[in-house]
Amino acid sequence: MPHLTAPDGTRLAYHLRGDGDPLVVLPGGPMRASRYLGDLGGLAERRRLVLLDLRGTGDSAAPADPASYRCDRQVEDVEALRVRLGLERMDLLGHSAGGSLATLYAARYPERVSRLALVTVIPRVIGAPATAEDRLAAARLRAGEPWFATAFPALEAWLAGESEPDWDLLGAFFYGRWDDAARAHDAAAEWETNEEAETRFHDPAAFDPSALRGALERLTAPVLVLASALDGGPTPALARRLAAAFPHAECAVQPGAGHYPWLDDPEWFTARIAAFLGAPAGRD
Repeated sequence: MPHLTAPDGTRLAYHLRGDGDPLVVLPGGPMRASRYLGDLGGLAERRRLVLLDLRGTGDSAAPADPASYRCDRQVEDVEALRVRLGLERMDLLGHSAGGSLATLYAARYPERVSRLALVTVIPRVIGAPATAEDRLAAARLRAGEPWFATAFPALEAWLAGESEPDWDLLGAFFYGRWDDAARAHDAAAEWETNEEAETRFHDPAAFDPSALRGALERLTAPVLVLASALDGGPTPALARRLAAAFPHAECAVQPGAGHYPWLDDPEWFTARIAAFLGAPAGRD
């Protein structure tokens, strides 16, 4: 598989799937290996996906300095990937926590982004985290599900800090359909995620919401913020707040989907992303 060397010497791996114009994809988790993204619901049939394994995940090496797991310190890894690919400008997609990294990259290198898609991204970078009530309100939309009566009290206890998360129960709230495929996808997170890096990624010191908003004003690229109707982090309302931070952004809400919308309705997801990526690369 192809590799590159980050500015601090860390060896990073990326994976190529599909054909066509490249789309650089940053995974979430935070700090989960990119394999959970699969082919993004068939998007690889329309674009060549360049899936980066963030430092210390998947096939990428762990850095000498664990502090470099912090989100803002990985921006230069993304820039090194762009240079390695030989792209003057690139289409960029960030999922979940990967959207925080993608947004920081767009703020630091606005001239290098042709289009930016943010998929189910909590807008921590602008100081708007998902609250417990956001998650509970979204969870209540699932009251008709057979697993709800058991899972909802576990969610309440976790959000109140009264218990450790029981993902065998809580995982259901992150998927539009809690079927065998969703259970397998959820279970894989345990061994695909770097737990040490996960705790460091969203260090509050990585973000300066006021400065970021100012930097994003220089971004001329079109932005798509995609939320899911059943997701509590972010809710559609939070996604609209994130979209408002960009000069040229639109917000879309995928019906019936959870935090991984390409699994719940791949045709809807790929059609919406592909339509956006086919839009003009810049606006006046």
